[in-house]
Amino acid sequence: MKRWPTKALGSFCQTGSGATPSRKKLEYFIGGTVPWVKSGELKESIVCSTAEKITIAATTETNAHIVPKNAVLVAMYGATVGETAILGMDAATNQAVCHIIPDPNTAHFQFIWYAVKSRLDELLSKRVGGAQPNISQGIIRETIVPVPPLAEQERIVKILDEAGRLRKLRDQADNRTANLVPALFSEMFGDPEINPMGWPTSRAGELMADCDYGTSQKANEEGRGVVVLRMGNVTNTGELDLKNLKTVELPENELAKQRLRAGDVLFNRTNSRELVGKTGMWDGRMEAVAASYFIRVRFRPDVEHPQHFTTFMNLPAMKQRLAGMARGAVGQANINSKELQAIELPVPPLPLQKEFAKRVTEIRELEAKQAASRQRLESLFQSMLHRAFNGEL
Repeated sequence: MKRWPTKALGSFCQTGSGATPSRKKLEYFIGGTVPWVKSGELKESIVCSTAEKITIAATTETNAHIVPKNAVLVAMYGATVGETAILGMDAATNQAVCHIIPDPNTAHFQFIWYAVKSRLDELLSKRVGGAQPNISQGIIRETIVPVPPLAEQERIVKILDEAGRLRKLRDQADNRTANLVPALFSEMFGDPEINPMGWPTSRAGELMADCDYGTSQKANEEGRGVVVLRMGNVTNTGELDLKNLKTVELPENELAKQRLRAGDVLFNRTNSRELVGKTGMWDGRMEAVAASYFIRVRFRPDVEHPQHFTTFMNLPAMKQRLAGMARGAVGQANINSKELQAIELPVPPLPLQKEFAKRVTEIRELEAKQAASRQRLESLFQSMLHRAFNGEL
């Protein structure tokens, strides 16, 4: 293990944060030419564009000063706290973004970006505050990082860049795969909004054998009883996410009524307006019930395959329709069982639906392999990041 000297970031880096110019002063925004980075825009490794621009006057009359290209950016608070990126152009930032400008004679800017990423857990552990804990600029300046010779820094950056490139290729492949199911639906059944193949249509309720609400029994985190699926266990694209599970204790008669079967469709009836109506299909991998946020649907096996209905409900056009149907106050929208049953949809021949379901299963198996590959790449990258900043790479 190499023993490199270590330094606090503040000892060889300039740091600062920006500001939000007063929106009452139109001269700070109208005709703006200076990109203005907000903390929510630190999503890619390099920030090359911004949703808003401010004027030169805003950068001279407020604290939203221009930060040079290649500065390292860190989100200090809000939903994206701890996100990092490299600034891909001269730009200003808001007050939630800390910029780090290393002395080029001491450190390479990409090395510092990777160094900050390697210390992310440490930074997050030092957050302070109430509902939205934040990382202060002082905490960032006090963070200790190794500082090897510049040539060694460049060697490490090249290795980590290559690992990052492989992760990006994996993400691109995963995104293409994620689009396969809706594309296959369109290919086999056509756009349901215009029904170009002339399939007979039916209200969803006429295709159902059963349509019930889930259990309202309070869940526990101690593992008592049976697994209960909650809103977060179905993603916005209709996939199952079982990383965070709770359980619920039910008497045998209610458990018999609520127990899920493979092929049950779960319709999220209560959520925010953009998420209400997300629909998933239970695969029967374990004994489970659904929470009352869901409507559990079983279809008549002679007319409708649950995979066809699940995919139909998660199409972009259908999501827009569901958002329009939803009732309720801001942040809490609802669609009840009668409204769900009243939805009309084209009903292709059952053999064609079954062929679609078979091909979806093949796609899901491919996605599972890709997820395992993505996890291996992520583990490899984190291992390399750890080794790089412990003198082991």
